[in-house]
Amino acid sequence: MLDTVLNFLNGGLLQAGWLFKVIYFLIVTQLTIFAVTLYLHRSACHRGVDFHPVVAHVLRFWSWVSTGMVTREWVAVHRKHHAKCETEEDPHSPKIFGINAVLWKGVDLYRVASLEQDTLEKYGKGCPDDWIERHLYTPHAYWGPTLTFIVNIALFGIWGVAISALQMIWIPFWAAGVVNGIGHWWGYRNFETSDMATNLSPWGVWIGGEELHNNHHAFPSSAKFALRKFEVDIGWAVICVLRKFGLAKVLRVAPTLDVRPNVQLPDGETIKALVSHKFEVMSDYFRGVIAPTLHEDAKQAGRGIAGIPRALRRALGNGGRWLDEHSRQKMLAAIEHRPTLRTVCDFRARLATVLERNSGGAEAMMNGLTDWCREAEASGIHALASFAARLRGYALAPVRA
Repeated sequence: MLDTVLNFLNGGLLQAGWLFKVIYFLIVTQLTIFAVTLYLHRSACHRGVDFHPVVAHVLRFWSWVSTGMVTREWVAVHRKHHAKCETEEDPHSPKIFGINAVLWKGVDLYRVASLEQDTLEKYGKGCPDDWIERHLYTPHAYWGPTLTFIVNIALFGIWGVAISALQMIWIPFWAAGVVNGIGHWWGYRNFETSDMATNLSPWGVWIGGEELHNNHHAFPSSAKFALRKFEVDIGWAVICVLRKFGLAKVLRVAPTLDVRPNVQLPDGETIKALVSHKFEVMSDYFRGVIAPTLHEDAKQAGRGIAGIPRALRRALGNGGRWLDEHSRQKMLAAIEHRPTLRTVCDFRARLATVLERNSGGAEAMMNGLTDWCREAEASGIHALASFAARLRGYALAPVRA
């Protein structure tokens, strides 16, 4: 009898080897990541995709049984993050709380935010409110992880404890920590969004595509996160497979920016494109105007662009938005001694103002853009004039999901 008990504790019902345990662990944790990114994030929160009711409930059940997360709480906290990003009200901004706090204690920040009733009422609308949600998933959130713990013990014995523990910290670390933390602190940016979101890697495979965080912040409702030819979003690949079998319906993807040749004046198509792609426009301006100006300025000074502090170069891309006052003054002083750079930075600020005029109507935005393009072409700065000519031809390309 004792031998039977000890044998069970050592290997559970399966008596599996190390390789099987590792494969099992990777499968269940990746299923959890898919439940979060596909159901909680892209479907329930941002409404970028609808799943067949059976698929949606399987994903909802798995997020409950593996993490104990309540759909309405997760959705509300994430929507508030987008609405209040990088402000004092952001539930988990590294700018506010510090990178170490978000990386290692992101789950604690999430729990605090999920207890705020005002947040749930304001941002948690449209979430499931069926019988099983009201009587099981929400009031008994911790029954899910408890069930997972019991199953793991039954399958693997004492090793099930370690597997369960790693499962429970997997999403808090990779999603609440890495994506919400490092994804607002380090990485590359395709779009000059009004927050600090970055892409951690062009290959979104390990965290279900969530690595492409800057892309997501530029187009939150898009079901597809990979927006460059070299980028990979494994979550989108799963959606495409499900769609092929009639199990998913894509509702929104990021529109594609097109450039029409020989457009003499901005028109309605230009305005539509700029409203949808204002973050990409500002990124294009940095790459096409400010960066070449920096290179030319450094060349004339007899040194490489490396001689210009990287922090300054990055700040010029967003107008010094995230600099403290001391650093901002240093940036302004550096610009003041570079007349051409000062001019293109002034034009950047004016363009940003024009792009914010959409609340005043299309006519006001059209007039401002027309004036901006005319003055940019008359500036005598080749990079600026070329960008203005290109800007006039911006349009939305037909969406191909």
